Amino acid sequence: MKEIPFYKAQIDKKEEDLIKSALYNSDIRYSEIFEEDICKYFGVKHAVSTTSGTTALHLALCAMDIKRGDKILCSVNSFPNVAEVIRHFDAEPVFVDIDPISFNITSESLARTIDQNRHKKLKCAFISHIAGLAADIDAISEVAKSENIILIDDACRAMGATYKGAKIGALKSSLISCFQINPQAQDAISTAGFFVTNDDEIASAAQILRNGGIVGDAFYKDGNMSFTYDVDRIGQKYDLNAINSAYAIAQFEKTDAFIKRRKQIAAAYREQLANCPHVTLPSDSEEHIYTQFIVKIDKNRDDFAKALIARGVSVSLHYVPVHLLSYYKSKYNYKVNDFPNALKNYQQILSLPIYTALSDDDVSYICEQIKEIAQNRV
Repeated sequence: MKEIPFYKAQIDKKEEDLIKSALYNSDIRYSEIFEEDICKYFGVKHAVSTTSGTTALHLALCAMDIKRGDKILCSVNSFPNVAEVIRHFDAEPVFVDIDPISFNITSESLARTIDQNRHKKLKCAFISHIAGLAADIDAISEVAKSENIILIDDACRAMGATYKGAKIGALKSSLISCFQINPQAQDAISTAGFFVTNDDEIASAAQILRNGGIVGDAFYKDGNMSFTYDVDRIGQKYDLNAINSAYAIAQFEKTDAFIKRRKQIAAAYREQLANCPHVTLPSDSEEHIYTQFIVKIDKNRDDFAKALIARGVSVSLHYVPVHLLSYYKSKYNYKVNDFPNALKNYQQILSLPIYTALSDDDVSYICEQIKEIAQNRV
């Protein structure tokens, strides 16, 4: 029996060489090199590197000066870090239901939620691009403009994804776009995140806030603190160190190659599972980059998942709707059926392994196990 992890990093000599260089060349500012690479890739004015995708999301709100009691729209179907960064300001996440096929929020669901939650402190909206498929940005942007709502891309699982041929992060519809390098996993080899923006004030504020709120010419070229400094706001310690920057540079350079391989794997899944009973394949789009391959199991999803795990295939779930998580359910008195599309999806979805290090033989093995389990189900 094979043992196939849900995710495994693809690492080669590039990562090794850059990390080794970072260990012994303190005069090189690897975080700045990383940010320069990001700006070139997206064609933007500013890239602000951080320690993770979560800190990128939080730093974006810090730079926007979000206050206690502010309300921020976000998908109910996302990793809980989006709602968490909102709550760290004692602000309120206002959840939006999703489209059952794309798993993204829609302009209709956004408009409906705004109508139901009209408030002078409704500030902005996180637009999560789930599994590497862009939300319908044009339609969402139209609603946001009419309601004076600022858009922030949660593209932590959509780095390199495009919408109508343009990269998420390069579109003018969003003030800020947030990304991550590392997977959503504990004990990752390295973590890094960043956000991109064309707004000078946002970038300047974020660069100060990510390093303790320290202003002025407070550091020597080697990164050491000079003999005088000042702090004019409450900051964080979110600046990216040299080793994590070096790893991020190597991984970021491979973004398009990673996308190409994931699309090949997705095509193999589609071909081999095309007529598999009880299994519905994800939305098919040329612009889908498949950071996750999410299928639907028509019934008894949990038993199906356990059967795959017993056969050596690790699977995951993206995501448990946030309103069902204990903290949010208790804090805001949500009912199970408050977000019906997200709830129905949650009862059926299952994420299969999809990453560059996954071999063709591994994919075939996974498909064989799925078909065998499906054939034996009533």
